[in-house]
Amino acid sequence: MVRRDTRAVGVAAEQLAYDYLQGRGLKPVERNYRCRHGEIDLVMLDDGCLVFVEVRYRSRGAVARAAVTVDRQKQTRLIRTAEMFLATRPRYSSCAARFDVIGVDGRGTGRRTVEWIRDAFNP
Repeated sequence: MVRRDTRAVGVAAEQLAYDYLQGRGLKPVERNYRCRHGEIDLVMLDDGCLVFVEVRYRSRGAVARAAVTVDRQKQTRLIRTAEMFLATRPRYSSCAARFDVIGVDGRGTGRRTVEWIRDAFNP
């Protein structure tokens, strides 16, 4: 039962991120792309730039904000997954690309905050 609830919260956070980005002009390309290297939650276009989006959710009271929980190991998996995406979709091979993180912080159906970190893997 807990697993289903956790998944439902994750799906809701991804939908919130999807709607948030669309509201800011990004165009959807694909959701939940999976390959042997991992999964990318959202792939979107931002003025010709292909954006690979990792969505992170944390409930209120969590030690770290959701957006800062993407460590170096997760970044490496996302980069490999993005490389596979590009290898299997040559129409996007000429696009510039970046990795964004959307952090959703909140609890249940209460107030949630969204933090968008563009080009999150570059210092």
